[in-house]
Amino acid sequence: MNSSAAPETAPGSTPRTAGVLVLAGTPIGDVSDAPPRLSVELAGADVIAAEDTRRLRRLTQALGVHTTGRVVSYFEGNESARTPELVEALAAGSRVLLVTDAGMPSVSDPGYRLVAAAVERDIKVTAVPGPSAVLTALALSGLPVDRFCFEGFLPRKAGERRARLAEVAGERRTLVYFEAPHRLDDTLAAMAEVFGAERRAAVCRELTKTYEEVRRGPLKELAAWAAEGVRGEITVVVEGAPEPGPADLDPAELVRRVRDREAAGESRKEAIAAVAADAGLPKREVFDAVVAAKREAASGAAPGTAPNA
Repeated sequence: MNSSAAPETAPGSTPRTAGVLVLAGTPIGDVSDAPPRLSVELAGADVIAAEDTRRLRRLTQALGVHTTGRVVSYFEGNESARTPELVEALAAGSRVLLVTDAGMPSVSDPGYRLVAAAVERDIKVTAVPGPSAVLTALALSGLPVDRFCFEGFLPRKAGERRARLAEVAGERRTLVYFEAPHRLDDTLAAMAEVFGAERRAAVCRELTKTYEEVRRGPLKELAAWAAEGVRGEITVVVEGAPEPGPADLDPAELVRRVRDREAAGESRKEAIAAVAADAGLPKREVFDAVVAAKREAASGAAPGTAPNA
């Protein structure tokens, strides 16, 4: 048993029971979406750790909740420094409620460090399920939702963003991203370039709010729309890569996929193996395509073109 699970007590005294960390989902727009348990936990928490204490105040006022616990800020800038303090409060028996500005803590929001530290001390962690921009956008997108992966925010720099997209260019599950409105047009343009201009997607804006909007269409059309300027909180849902067909398996396409993976940081050997696995081909066939393209490039032919028969 982890000896740090509970604080030491004097001989003959009653050991103190460790507290509970509660991750509480908060509304992503419409405050009436708040689950009833959220009000109960807000009223009963010993400590409330909030990403933005002002937004917490507005939330409690909207819910008609009176809090009696100590309120502390817990955001990206102080997350590392404040985590030990909250863990000690938990170890001393406090019920600590963690809330972020919207949605579930830890999902592209503060929370992971505190959860990991609590688990390390054998402290119970539970959750109040609430609204989720990821699941709401998926449901509204009109794209397959039986298998999906959440990619969070993309890097801000163009080269790093393109490399990250190249890593999942062949991913067949539906992809979900968060994005800032002022970067949306660049992101959609990069997606159209890497994933293909005709890949279907949905841009979900201001979910559950007054001006909620869902735009669906090929990436090239969505990129052109976003270039005119978009406001609000954005979730982007992108269709997964299609199953490879005969037209996808020509040598030029194989070479392009290998190069995309190399640009994302994979070694050539790793990239060839991954492309072969995705395409259902022997590694040797992909290797031969890469070698042939390299020879043609050296001899003056256009890089990535299919080798002569």
